[in-house]
Amino acid sequence: MDSTTKSKWQHYLASLKFALYCITHPLDGYWDLTHEKRGTYAAANTILIATLAVRVIKLKYTSFIFLNVYWEQLNIFLYIASVLFPFLMFVVGNWALTTLFDGKGRLGQVYMAGCYCLTPYPLLQFPLMIFSNFVTEDEAAFYLAIGTLSVVWCGLLFVAAMGQIHEYSARKNILFMVMTLFAMLVIVFILMLFFSMILQGVAYFISLGKELLFRL
Repeated sequence: MDSTTKSKWQHYLASLKFALYCITHPLDGYWDLTHEKRGTYAAANTILIATLAVRVIKLKYTSFIFLNVYWEQLNIFLYIASVLFPFLMFVVGNWALTTLFDGKGRLGQVYMAGCYCLTPYPLLQFPLMIFSNFVTEDEAAFYLAIGTLSVVWCGLLFVAAMGQIHEYSARKNILFMVMTLFAMLVIVFILMLFFSMILQGVAYFISLGKELLFRL
C-alpha cells in the first residue's frame, strides 16, 4: 500500500470515527463536519449502507417474539426503498427549501450530515437484534425502549445537524424542519403526477399501436 492510498484510508477511517463524536456532541460535531471538512462522502455512504443493511438483517435474525416476517409477501427492494426514498426526499426537500431562505448548507452537506445522523440506528439496532434472541416476552419493554431510543436519537440529530449546517436559530430551524415535511409531501405529489402522466402516455401509444396494427 503506497503512502497516498494509506493516507486516504486513514482519512476515511478518521471521518467514519468522527460520526461517534457527532452523535454525542451534535452542535460542535455537525459544525466541524461540514465547515471544518471533518466528514467525507465515503464515510457518509458507509453509514447509510450500514443502516439499510442492519434494517434488512433484522428481518432474518430478530427473534420471532418481537418481529414476525411474512417472507412470501415481502419485497426486499420496496422495503429498502421505504427507508431510502424518504431519506433522500428529506435531503432534497430541506436543501431546496432552505436555499430560498438564506440557508448556508449545500445539497452535498445536507446529504452528508443526514447520513451521519443515522449512526445511532445501526449502533443500537444491531446489538439489539442479537439481544432479542436471549430475552423473553416479559422483557419486551426494554427491547422496545432501546429500539425507540435509536429512532428518536436519529431524529434529534437531524434537527441539530440542519441547524448547524444552515446556521439557523433554534426557532427558525424547527420551523424549517416542519416545512421540510410539507416539502416532502409536495415532492411525493409531483412524482405521483409525473409517473401518472408517463403511464397515461405509454398507455396511449400502446393503444395507438394496437389500432394501427388492427387497421393494417
